[in-house]
Amino acid sequence: MSGAAPVVPGTDTTLAGRSAVVTGASRGIGEAIARALAGAGAEVILVARGADALRRVATSIGARAHPLPCDLADAAQAERLVAAVHERMAGTPDLLVSNAGIFRVAPAHELGLRDFAESVQANLVGPFALLRGVLAGMRARGSGHVITIGSVADRAAFPGNAAYAATKYAARALHEVVRGELRGSGVRASLVSPGPVDTTIWDPVLAESRAGYPARDAMLDAGAVADAVLWVATRPATVNIDELRLSRS
Repeated sequence: MSGAAPVVPGTDTTLAGRSAVVTGASRGIGEAIARALAGAGAEVILVARGADALRRVATSIGARAHPLPCDLADAAQAERLVAAVHERMAGTPDLLVSNAGIFRVAPAHELGLRDFAESVQANLVGPFALLRGVLAGMRARGSGHVITIGSVADRAAFPGNAAYAATKYAARALHEVVRGELRGSGVRASLVSPGPVDTTIWDPVLAESRAGYPARDAMLDAGAVADAVLWVATRPATVNIDELRLSRS
């Protein structure tokens, strides 16, 4: 999708006048979501670790895209990101899409403690820091939407997924708690959980010819997830999509 034409202002105003933050936006699902939201008229802050890749994606999207490099696995960076988002958007964003994460595959007895801890930080603690940083402003304003990108692994446990499943189950639990707390506040919370999606996250996994994993051509496309997120984000303000699960037909 990196070769797509820049967004042309005024081509779609579904989200015109609204602001969004998308994490993990330098590639794959996050990039596709950022493109979809900007294409619908939103001003989008793109967050990811790789500064150069992030800037290239933002440039290709156009003037509505604003890169803010950050490693959510670093607690200090995650905290600084909250302040940077508020400064760039001159307040609390309308939409937060929490997509960034680490996917490491290894049997539990071979998974290093550092790898597990980094997965927890990147997949759970960092996203929580950003979520916590925008919720107060959204609640005070009486509007906003937080969308968590889950996974089939937030309900199904697969061998080799000790770190990933643990963090995705926890992210789903966090979503359910936050949804309960926000009910009636005017702020919405949604979980979008796709099955396997054909992105570069699979490159190191399938390169090792691991058994039990789907072929790339049997996976969802990142654009399908972006379409789902855009649909969820553009429902009437009185409608909350609590949970949306996607699979390849």
